[in-house]
Amino acid sequence: MNGHHSKDPLLQMETPCGALMRELQVIWDEVGEKDAERDRMLLELEQECLEVYRSKVDQANRCRAQLRQAIAEAEAELAAICSAMSEPAVHVRQPNQKACGLREELDAIIPYLEVMKKRKVERWNQILDVVGKIKKISSNIRPVDFVPFKVPVDQSDLSCRKLEELRLELQSLEKEKSERLKQVMEYLSSLHSLCEVLGIDFKQTLSDVHPSLDEDEVPRNISNTTIQKLALTIKRLRELKIERMQKLQDLSSTMLELWNLMDTPIEEQQAFRNITCNIAATEPEITEANILSIDFLNYVEAEVLRLEHLKASRMKELVLKKQTELEEHRRRAHLVGEELCVTQFSIEAIEAGAIDPSLLLEQIEAYIATVKEDAFSRKDILERVERWLNACQEEAWLEDYNKDDNRYNAGRGAHIMLKRAEKARVLVNKIQGIVDVLTNKVIAWEKERSTEFTYDGVRLLSMLEEYMAVREEKEHAKKRQRDQKKLQDQFKAEQETLYGSKPSPSKTNSAKKKVTTNSTGSANRRLSLGGTPIQPPKSVRATKKTEDTSTPSPENSYR
Repeated sequence: MNGHHSKDPLLQMETPCGALMRELQVIWDEVGEKDAERDRMLLELEQECLEVYRSKVDQANRCRAQLRQAIAEAEAELAAICSAMSEPAVHVRQPNQKACGLREELDAIIPYLEVMKKRKVERWNQILDVVGKIKKISSNIRPVDFVPFKVPVDQSDLSCRKLEELRLELQSLEKEKSERLKQVMEYLSSLHSLCEVLGIDFKQTLSDVHPSLDEDEVPRNISNTTIQKLALTIKRLRELKIERMQKLQDLSSTMLELWNLMDTPIEEQQAFRNITCNIAATEPEITEANILSIDFLNYVEAEVLRLEHLKASRMKELVLKKQTELEEHRRRAHLVGEELCVTQFSIEAIEAGAIDPSLLLEQIEAYIATVKEDAFSRKDILERVERWLNACQEEAWLEDYNKDDNRYNAGRGAHIMLKRAEKARVLVNKIQGIVDVLTNKVIAWEKERSTEFTYDGVRLLSMLEEYMAVREEKEHAKKRQRDQKKLQDQFKAEQETLYGSKPSPSKTNSAKKKVTTNSTGSANRRLSLGGTPIQPPKSVRATKKTEDTSTPSPENSYR
């Protein structure tokens, strides 16, 4: 045992710990501790030592982390100051410099940081001094709500460039006199342009504002009062320009209407082309000299009066032309059948002198405008009506096609007809949805306007209801046919059950007679309901027939 302990490396340590371990070994020898217990105690001792070492290491790590954080914060603050002042970042430790401790690195950064802080304060004080002067001058020469800086001045930009910009802005404010003179010259240019277009004496207008503005040898007065008078004069003349421009455009519009109404030759219109070409021009676009003068406006007005007198002499012809135009608009909007009493016997009333032609023409034009508005409000519904009518035509064609026993024969063009039939079935399956949407649209339209929606004189809802009633009756007929066939098949099965697959002649004749009778009744019903294709109401069919004379049918297009 003693030999074993004498070889233990712990006993060979010539340190305080080694001495203690030797003393502990002596005690254990005297006590007679077992090896296992000694190993356990040594393990505990080793763990306690590790915990002490670990706590010291952790403490050292925390100290190192704090130093690194302090260095990072100092470097970040230094970098932020350098960035705000647009100066290159300061690197305290050079890349090729020998590594040093963290405390030495922090002590090296602090002096640079203090210097940059001091420079930042000085630069900020310089900027505040310039900003204060700018605000003071701006408050004296600008409105109360004037904002001198579009971008707020703060410590995020303390560069020399920013300071120079503020100084330049201060210099521009100190040169306000030259800027005022420039503004006055711009006002004079605008005033000259307005006077030229309106045909007004420019020099007299300047003298009314201030006598010095019309004298070359005397310095111009550019006080606030003079500038305000110039601005007010320009505003007044611009309003006058707009007023005369609107009057000229109204005369031009009337002139164009009269030209179109009476088919005036191009040669006669050419003299006033410079007027009509500006009918939609804006105020800045009117720059021609004297085009808005009093004399020119009177000239144009006289020409409009001449055309009005010419229109009165040709009123009968114009009324007939407008009546034709009105009827065409009504036909396109399917308002045919709703006769307007104002147009009845109008020509006879004009010839008899019972009505003023001008008044009648105005009424017809008003009705044309009303019909156009109605046509615009009916556009969506009319497009859906056309889809419905086209679907009805396809449905009728499909009914006739299905009755053709030779439709599957491999003749010429049979594949084309098969493709058309497939497309027709797809369209027919959509009829219910088309009618539902159309009905909802019509109901909403009638509710909004408190009037019935008519189609060539017939209420569209009545047409739709009639169509759906016929369609429903046909569906019932088809159902009865299916039920009848089911009964026939059931009767035939019962007969085979009772009499076998070959019933007696008497029973066979009786069954055939019953089946023939039932089939005849079913066929009669099929001819009366099921065999007749569903068609839209007669009025609509007549309208579609008239329209189809100029438009090829789908069937012809397929052929």
